[in-house]
Amino acid sequence: MAHANARLTFHGRCLLVRRVVLDERPVAHVAKELGVSRQCAHRWVNRYRAEGWNGLHDRTSRPHHCPARTSPAVERRVLKARHQLRVGPGFLAEQTGVPARTVSRILRRHNVPPLSACDPLTGEVIRATRAGGRRYEHAGPGDMIHIDVKKLGKIPDGGGHRAHGRGERPRALRGLGYDYVHAAVDDHSRLAYAEVLPDEKGATCAGFLTRAATFFQAHGITRIERVMTDNAKNYRISHDFQAACRELGARQKFTRPHCPWTNGKVERFNRTLQTEWAYRQVFTSNTQRTRALAPWLDFYNTRRRHTALGGQPPISRLSPTS
Repeated sequence: MAHANARLTFHGRCLLVRRVVLDERPVAHVAKELGVSRQCAHRWVNRYRAEGWNGLHDRTSRPHHCPARTSPAVERRVLKARHQLRVGPGFLAEQTGVPARTVSRILRRHNVPPLSACDPLTGEVIRATRAGGRRYEHAGPGDMIHIDVKKLGKIPDGGGHRAHGRGERPRALRGLGYDYVHAAVDDHSRLAYAEVLPDEKGATCAGFLTRAATFFQAHGITRIERVMTDNAKNYRISHDFQAACRELGARQKFTRPHCPWTNGKVERFNRTLQTEWAYRQVFTSNTQRTRALAPWLDFYNTRRRHTALGGQPPISRLSPTS
């Protein structure tokens, strides 16, 4: 692949040199044929005469001297903060006093992987990254509520494998089952509500939707126009869930089959919820983890910076009286 700013590829430069040096044709004629300036053609010919064919390969366009570049000491401070805190550029900017865009450049310069590709406990890279697709955002709060369920394995008393490691342990309990974390996210403001429930049946999902609507109403979202979910039976064919939507006056919408990114805002919230709540620290009991959800949710809605909101928390997009 040629340099991003280069007009000719390596093959094109070799062709130019052959026509000028070996065929002894005028530089101006060859430059016009290949669509470059005479100055550019002379540059490649002179580089060939000085260095041979190897001189026609790409070179970096990086300047020899960067007097305005961030000092190594500041870069080390940013990298250390990223390693210890495992947070994004916005949070690192607050902790280090370095502008967020400069933090992003430092992380990119040192090939620091994105948080989404790392294990939330150790910071090690555990998954490949994939570019996102088309983005959208509804104009007002309540225009669209995204709902989903995340299944988490229950924690035995004393802690599970995250506390003690894998392998057999005396009196270890197997088959404890799962917690079902039901989540609802407002499309416009990203205000989020979540509960840990024992299952994901239609009646349970309907009750969660009703309580979520009450939560949103308390924060100024008085009407829900649409409710988007995936195509699970507990949403699509549940009479209880359909009745809950009708009671709210909300229209049901479903994601395209096999396209979870259609419901991307709550899917992304689920990942944040895992990283910053469920797996952020080692819990020694299931009750301890469940009790930690409400304080974290309050932090997420009122103080946590959100990149899509210009570094402001979700509550900033709602009315001051909420």
